[in-house]
Amino acid sequence: MIYEEKKKIFYEKMREYTRQDLCIAFSGGVDSSLLLMAAKKCMEEEKKIYAVTFDTMLHPSCDLETARKVAGEAGVIHEVIYLNELEQAQIRFNPVNRCYLCKKALFQRLKDFAAQKGVSLILEGTNEDDLHVYRPGLQAIRELGILSPLADTGFTKEEVRRLAGELGVSVASRPSTPCLATRLPYGAEIKPEILDQIARGEEFLKNAGFAVVRLRLHGDIARIEIPCEQFPEFLKKREEIAENLKNMGFSYITLDIQGFRSGSMDEKL
Repeated sequence: MIYEEKKKIFYEKMREYTRQDLCIAFSGGVDSSLLLMAAKKCMEEEKKIYAVTFDTMLHPSCDLETARKVAGEAGVIHEVIYLNELEQAQIRFNPVNRCYLCKKALFQRLKDFAAQKGVSLILEGTNEDDLHVYRPGLQAIRELGILSPLADTGFTKEEVRRLAGELGVSVASRPSTPCLATRLPYGAEIKPEILDQIARGEEFLKNAGFAVVRLRLHGDIARIEIPCEQFPEFLKKREEIAENLKNMGFSYITLDIQGFRSGSMDEKL
């Protein structure tokens, strides 16, 4: 199916969905922001759209700030659900199905919120590309009856960004910011202080010019992933980078010669 056909079917779905009040699981990333803007565009009657953001231990604080900004641009009701996933021992020790356990906990809370508001329809931003990589959380989403219009229509990440650009979504080119637990090996205990250390390290690297970056932590070793074409720039700044990251508590600083790749912690599965 070509892009224009996908777009037509997607808008038909969204016009159907916006005939009633709905909730959108809203991270402030490009996928959920596209859903939000498309819902506003397709709404023909005055219905309520709740953009619901999870404020959790495992997501960077910048996500919440971005979500507030985009929800304001869309002119929808923005709600925040607070949840500490690490209170569950199963999640805290980072099992291979951590994503399933997290999504089940988060989206059950979202379902409870929706029920309180009298809303029966919940959307989330999984896209076609997400269906072809290790995403155990998708099982939880399906079990709870959450709808994924982008994936259902076959929109790839590239096509999501394209349509978001057409709709003037301010975060259309924003890099993905997945859960911070993906920076740790499976089986490693997830501690708040370690998550904060990783978040600060990545924020420093972004400010140093590496917008797409993952700082994976293997015990004492920090493994940095950036696009391969940025290696020369990184090496020019290596002394500054090493000094700053060591001051944050990282012992050994390495650059992964394979470069940035989403989900590299899943490669052994």
